[in-house]
Amino acid sequence: MGDKGNKTDEYIVCYAPTMITTNGIWEGDNPLDYSLPLFILQLTLVVAATRIFVFLLKPFRQPRVIAEILGGVMLGPSVLGKNKTFANAVFPLRSVMVIETMANVGLLYFLFLVGVEMDITILRSVGKKAVTAAIAGMILPFILGGACAVLLNDKKNSEMNQGTYILFIGVALSVTAFPVLARILAELKLINTDLGRLALSSALINDVCAWILLALAIAMAENETSSFTSLWVLLSGAAFVAFCVYAVRPAASWIVKKTPEGESFSEFYISLILAGVMVSGFITDAIGTHAVFGAFVFGLAIPSGPLGVTLVEKLEDFVSGLLLPLFFAISGLKTNIGLVQGSHTWTIIIVVIFLACIGKIVGTLAVAIFYQMPIREGATLGLLMNTKGLVEMIVLNVGKDQKIFDEESFAVMVVITLLMTGIIVPFVSIIYRPSRRNIYYNRRTLQILKPDAEFRVLVCVHSPRNVPTMINLIEASNPTKGSPICVYVLHLVELSGRTSAMLIVHNTNKPEHAALNRTEAQSDHIINAFKNYEQHTSYVSVHPLTAMSPYPTMHDDICNLAEDKRVSLIIVPFHKQQTVDGGMETINVAFRTINQNVLANAPCSVGILVDRGLSGSNRLVSNQTSHHVAVMFFGGPDDREALCYGWRMLEHTGINLTLMRFVPGEQVSRPVRQQHGSGLDGPSVVTVETENDIDKLLDDKLINEFRMRYGNDNSVDYLEKVVNNGEETVAVIRTMDDIHDLFIVGRGQGMISPLTAGLTDWSECPEMGAIGDLLASSDFAATASILVVQQYVGTGSNDDGLETPNGYGGDEYNNNVDINHHSAPPRGQTVFNTDRISPHNL
Repeated sequence: MGDKGNKTDEYIVCYAPTMITTNGIWEGDNPLDYSLPLFILQLTLVVAATRIFVFLLKPFRQPRVIAEILGGVMLGPSVLGKNKTFANAVFPLRSVMVIETMANVGLLYFLFLVGVEMDITILRSVGKKAVTAAIAGMILPFILGGACAVLLNDKKNSEMNQGTYILFIGVALSVTAFPVLARILAELKLINTDLGRLALSSALINDVCAWILLALAIAMAENETSSFTSLWVLLSGAAFVAFCVYAVRPAASWIVKKTPEGESFSEFYISLILAGVMVSGFITDAIGTHAVFGAFVFGLAIPSGPLGVTLVEKLEDFVSGLLLPLFFAISGLKTNIGLVQGSHTWTIIIVVIFLACIGKIVGTLAVAIFYQMPIREGATLGLLMNTKGLVEMIVLNVGKDQKIFDEESFAVMVVITLLMTGIIVPFVSIIYRPSRRNIYYNRRTLQILKPDAEFRVLVCVHSPRNVPTMINLIEASNPTKGSPICVYVLHLVELSGRTSAMLIVHNTNKPEHAALNRTEAQSDHIINAFKNYEQHTSYVSVHPLTAMSPYPTMHDDICNLAEDKRVSLIIVPFHKQQTVDGGMETINVAFRTINQNVLANAPCSVGILVDRGLSGSNRLVSNQTSHHVAVMFFGGPDDREALCYGWRMLEHTGINLTLMRFVPGEQVSRPVRQQHGSGLDGPSVVTVETENDIDKLLDDKLINEFRMRYGNDNSVDYLEKVVNNGEETVAVIRTMDDIHDLFIVGRGQGMISPLTAGLTDWSECPEMGAIGDLLASSDFAATASILVVQQYVGTGSNDDGLETPNGYGGDEYNNNVDINHHSAPPRGQTVFNTDRISPHNL
């Protein structure tokens, strides 16, 4: 057993069948002399090396494939393998067969999963621009690959078929790794841009073409003695594909139909399919193509839907996390970087990388010019299409096994793969920086939103559990012909190591097809629920979107989308959910971080929704909606925004509103707005500031306007409560009726009110504000949902392009306007109810 690339090196390895497991070190056995403990050690080292490089390369946003190859290179003859003692002890020649076999088994099942998750019906929705870019991005690099073959093959073996060599180099340099590209685009926040969608669509087409070329290249490489034999291989491969389409797929569909909806699939069927992967690999290997081709086609034959979801969930973590790194590690173990030496070799590497990149860039630039795209975007697309990954490594490994590449050529091509993929992220970051243009729009808050203007709201959803209350909240927000509601539904999905590329492309360009995995099934469920609501109500438009990012940067996607869509309000779900016994438990701590970052960076007002079941109506008919809403008003911009939202809801015929204003008693000081560099010696300190005077005037003006408008409305209850400290405030809140479905409160950012003094000392979630945290706490016995509102204040009055508004709450920047000028549209005839008006009223 020796190196296939050099027939002069031949070895005879004696293999003892009994040397599988050791009798134990206490018997004097060395575990490394036995195949099973040795394989376990090798697998552990490979996974550990891979994870180390993943951690080291994470700040540079490099794809995982680079870490996996580098892990193998580190363990191979380039670094640790130089030590003969280490090489002979950990990776002896007798163990190569075992580790390579397991690596190929892992590759087999991984490509089966790729086939299961890949929905080629997406190709139907791909536009002409993507097809043209994919073809142009393959032809020129393939031609240049032929030229590169001359440079790389100056020491060519005379027995090597020149055409086969050129074909392998051309395929290796022209393919685009679709899964790797999808993750790079997601990391660069380009996944939802036009450029990102075009790159993904082009890469998907390129990937399909690459598989066809790979099958052709393998057929020619393994059967170079006779062209007639190659023809038989291709015909046999076509017959296998036809068998999978017309036999395997109907059988899998029958399994799906036979299994009742919601029931788990029989273990017999699952075992049969998993065995079918092996059989498919055996058949395609026997007919002359690679075993992975059979597994991939067999995976494509599995229909998308619950069966595919089950298979992915059972296999993905084990195959992707444990077995697949073995394949890349084997590639690294075969690579001896020490053979890549001398200025001549490195010059060839640089020239090949340059020609390959230029080929892609020129091809995509031509498409960009034809379709009148910016030149910078065309060059960026060309760079992105140079992403390499699994298909290229398969090509290189098959080429080495078939003696098409010698040791040096293989090492050179691995280095080229690493460098070409590694330079993409930094180069794209330099060349293509879609600068965040300053988007100026007027309707950043509810208070300055005109009554006859469209209300745009961005609703963020983590899971289907958030959907019913969000829909009821939107319905309660009173969509009308004069002021329709445009809802952008953003499903927040974590971009983790196991996120499939097809899930990413699915969420950027959704055709009608079955879900590929559980996350996608959740996304479909969420979208269908909102779409169903849209169909059963009037004056509401729903636009589903997906943010797929790591949790620490997900707020960027939310805020950028809010600014791009010019929304007035972002609604995010609270990071806790109600338990059966009425308590609150944390769902995911990362959700809290997202909310905090959104509050700090939002370009408009923000609402955090504590979901306790807004159960006034789960029916999707607007005239059946009935909710009791309570607004608690302490004063300040956030409370004014909360009142304006309640004001908008009040225009709905099914909404009853209680406005409770908390008025400081004679024993307390005036509220203080927090200033940079200022401090407080205690709650009783009296501070008189012009800004606080303005806040007080704006509060009074808004309250007076509201009372003048709805003072005789029998659906409105206005109460004023005089309190002197936080303890009295809590006591008043606890005495409120339990008929309310929803509390709307201001977050109170920047305000220090003596009415809430002491409450913040025990806050579990300070980002909710004193009152919001109190209402959302586990010890507050309430079944009402809570919306904590923060008003967008910008950097100062009119510094961010805000115009003088005419909204629900009047004009907070113009105090000389008649209060009747901004009154909300009339609701019709109302009846004055003296029983529900406090003595402090009119």
